Amino acid sequence: MSPTLISAARVITPEAVLEPGWVEVRSGRISAVGGGTPPREPDASYPDGTLAPGFIDAHIHGGGGFSFNDADPAAAAVKIAAVHREHGTTTLMASLVTASLAHLESAVGALAELVEDGVLAGIHLEGPWLSPYHRGAHTKSLLRTPDPASIDRLMLAGRGTIRMVTIAPELEGGLAAIRQITGYGAVAAIGHTGADYDLARQAIAAGATAGTHVFNAMRSLHHREPGPALALLEDPAVFAEVIADGVHLHPSLVRFISGSPARAVFVTDAMAAACAHEGTYDLGGLEVRVADGEARLVSNGAIAGSILTLDAAVRHAVRHAGVPLADAVRAATQNPADMLGLSDVGRLEPGLRADLVVLSEDLGVAAVMKSGEWCRSEAAG
Repeated sequence: MSPTLISAARVITPEAVLEPGWVEVRSGRISAVGGGTPPREPDASYPDGTLAPGFIDAHIHGGGGFSFNDADPAAAAVKIAAVHREHGTTTLMASLVTASLAHLESAVGALAELVEDGVLAGIHLEGPWLSPYHRGAHTKSLLRTPDPASIDRLMLAGRGTIRMVTIAPELEGGLAAIRQITGYGAVAAIGHTGADYDLARQAIAAGATAGTHVFNAMRSLHHREPGPALALLEDPAVFAEVIADGVHLHPSLVRFISGSPARAVFVTDAMAAACAHEGTYDLGGLEVRVADGEARLVSNGAIAGSILTLDAAVRHAVRHAGVPLADAVRAATQNPADMLGLSDVGRLEPGLRADLVVLSEDLGVAAVMKSGEWCRSEAAG
């Protein structure tokens, strides 16, 4: 198969932004990356565009009207991946909201096959081991303490495909659970928590390396009781999830987290209404009304995920929060890859999988490539 050469006004690599730059793709892999004039006439040229790695969504519940908690999660996953791919997301996790252990075990087993087939990067359990006082859009009656047996039950059902688990460390057995989760090779993420600063530091010492949608669904920052957010953001070994949609966080906080010692990870936390119509939806057995770009519980108005896509998160961060484009792209690509231990994606480097996104001058998605195949391309050539 002959190589494909793509040139662009900007190419974002881990070390620098090449202006202009080019990427060569051969047999589904990146074979070369360079700056300046390409070595031959390019097969696709974007003289006003930015070439970046394909986006990686580490925390996403659905899209296109489908959810990973649906009765047939495997069928839903294929459709969710397809709609988000149109927005530049070439790698995504399957995030499951709190449900009964039996439901989660069944969903994990079905989704594990798609992880093993390469459709999904992994599974994220956002529940059931969450604080009832910071539960957000999770059913209170289904929350539970993280006993070793329930953790083993779900982790074994995943056959090594559960890559991340959100947990409230203040729950009985919380710190031991973090050690148990990381013992399975999964990321333990602090979230939906009322933990104070000191306990959050203990959780990090126990092995937690991420914060789930930092500032949202956790104890607030206070000058005498700084809470878990500060503990997460001051630690360079921690990854901090950011929902950059203008609803979950003020733009100044998006900018602040993107410049903090912790490594920012843009996520969508998208529910079924992403890339679909507004209206009423079910999220883990809770009724959610989606209107005016926001998803909120009908019962109490609490935020219930988002209808965000990662390209929109990057645009919001750059346009409204003042985050440099290279930093915003890194938060949607390299950082989530590092958080999840994905060594094959997230960077434009020779040898890695050719997952690419081309952003237009106004940061819209102009083209998407996955494993060396164009799945969306506008005005290329």
